[in-house]
Amino acid sequence: LMEFKVHGQGRTLYGDGFALWYTADKQLMSGPVFGAKNGFKGLGIFFDTYSNHNGEHSHGHPYISAVVHNGTQNYDHDTDGTHNELAGCQSSFRGQKYDTFISIKYINNVLTVHTDVRGKSKWTKCFEVKNVVLPVGYHLGLSASTGDLADNHDVKMLKLYEVDLVEGQTFNVEEALKIVPSAEGEPDRPHVEDVQPLFSRRVKTIFYICFGLVFLLVVGGVGYHYYNRYIIGRNKKRFY
Repeated sequence: LMEFKVHGQGRTLYGDGFALWYTADKQLMSGPVFGAKNGFKGLGIFFDTYSNHNGEHSHGHPYISAVVHNGTQNYDHDTDGTHNELAGCQSSFRGQKYDTFISIKYINNVLTVHTDVRGKSKWTKCFEVKNVVLPVGYHLGLSASTGDLADNHDVKMLKLYEVDLVEGQTFNVEEALKIVPSAEGEPDRPHVEDVQPLFSRRVKTIFYICFGLVFLLVVGGVGYHYYNRYIIGRNKKRFY
């Protein structure tokens, strides 16, 4: 169970998001995957606030997704990881008045995620994935990244709960330590290159802002010019 808040002054320019990790690494190394290195081994829950991908598998943002890697795959940041995510859902957790709560359950190889975004103590199902196989003994971690932009990623609470075995169920710790992370969710999609626009989205946004400022200056200058002419014409009439 985690309580967090993502916020900032930016209304159109903000990013990139943060991640909750359950990986073999005792210490997260910096890298391109929401601030952590690529090629991880384990589970990543990603809270993505900026869309880097406008191609075949694009989706709305903010977006919560899950990825399981065995150390040989790479997360493709430029396509928001849509080519090998297990599941995900759009979730408007950024800029909310209330803190967001997320429940992540892993029971009997089933990964289930629910969210409470509106502060109403009401859970909304984000996704459920079966046949997710994870070992014991891995390490929890958090990372975040803003790229060229800025935002605040505040994790205020993280609680862990142990799942009890049901009557008659056995659990072999030694075997569980040897498990290689795997999942039978969506198959890895073939990498489809985006048709690259002449200008990136961020450059376009900055251009529009600059264009708007120039437009206002021009309109203001023209208005000031005609206003002066009006004042001068009115003053001349007083002397006739």
